[in-house]
Amino acid sequence: MNDFINIPFSKKNIDSYYIRFSIFKALKNILPKFNGRLLDIGCGKMPYKEYILGHSEVTEYVGLDIEQALVYDIKVKPDFTWDGIKMPFKNNSFSCAFGTEVLEHCPEPEVVLKEVYRILKPGGTFFFTVPFLWNLHEVPHDEYRYTPFSLKRHLENSGFQKIEIKATGGWHASMAQMLGLWVKRSPMSKTKRKWLLYAIKPIINYLIKLDKPESVTFKEGQMITGLYGTARK
Repeated sequence: MNDFINIPFSKKNIDSYYIRFSIFKALKNILPKFNGRLLDIGCGKMPYKEYILGHSEVTEYVGLDIEQALVYDIKVKPDFTWDGIKMPFKNNSFSCAFGTEVLEHCPEPEVVLKEVYRILKPGGTFFFTVPFLWNLHEVPHDEYRYTPFSLKRHLENSGFQKIEIKATGGWHASMAQMLGLWVKRSPMSKTKRKWLLYAIKPIINYLIKLDKPESVTFKEGQMITGLYGTARK
């Protein structure tokens, strides 16, 4: 089962459920803007490939990953690798591109974004997601947590226009995500974790149902789980 697309809420994925659910939801909403040749940046095991090819006008799916990327599935290899400086493609090679939970790992994000801009055709769409409330991961290659304001600036500096950035979740989802991460990943005994999972799971489910990410605005005091959005060349 592809647990990036078929995402049941359970004790096993109580830490990752909301982020995967919100990323897939955002991706589904952007699919009408995807067509032609698509580049998956930081593709990993390409968990969205079959869904995108079956639910959009994308005709070719190309996976790109960094040369020394973590191997999530030995059976799945990227179509191309790169050195993080120059992508192995000609200018205007792709109609669309996307990168989910990738930009936080880029030491120089504008180097990557300018390459995305270069390889996109005029009018091409770039879809992205980044975490805001998340534990350190893939250390020491965990570089940033973006605000919507810094992310917009990096995209503009890289040449993009018509930038739209939204939150994957607000206060309630943030609390749910933090509880899930705490009960699943923080140090504690197996017995304590077992009982806390039992007690906290319905609370997390309740908080997720309360959350209204579509109504989140980026104002003083707002809490967010992460960001997603689109930009055009």
